Amino acid sequence: MIRITGTISIDDDELSESFVRSSGPGGQNVNKVSTAVELRFDVRQSPSLPEPVKVRLTRLAGHRMTKDGVLIIQAERFRTQDANRKDARERLIELIQAATVVPKKRIKTKPTFASKQRRVEGKKKRSTVKKMRQPGGWD
Repeated sequence: MIRITGTISIDDDELSESFVRSSGPGGQNVNKVSTAVELRFDVRQSPSLPEPVKVRLTRLAGHRMTKDGVLIIQAERFRTQDANRKDARERLIELIQAATVVPKKRIKTKPTFASKQRRVEGKKKRSTVKKMRQPGGWD
């Protein structure tokens, strides 16, 4: 059982891990040992996550989410399976925790009178500078 927040926890049965060979340099060991972890979590079918969290998680996951709603996290930062496995789970927890945060509603505001005046003054100054560059200047 993986605890995400006080109310959300994911059962280990919902996660599937596969070990593949890491890319990049690694010496003689790289071609023999599968240390990279590919963690899969089916977001759409998960009974642990509330619907709003699923929607936000899908948006946050981006290219890591498949069309079927499966979140794939690849971890190959470390040289051992255990460390990569732990890294993948931590990244999953961070992603789900970020999805649990409800974004604040934006309150529409109008520009202040002073900000409008500053904008117009800036435009006038710029216009003056451009006029001075022209042949004849202020004639």
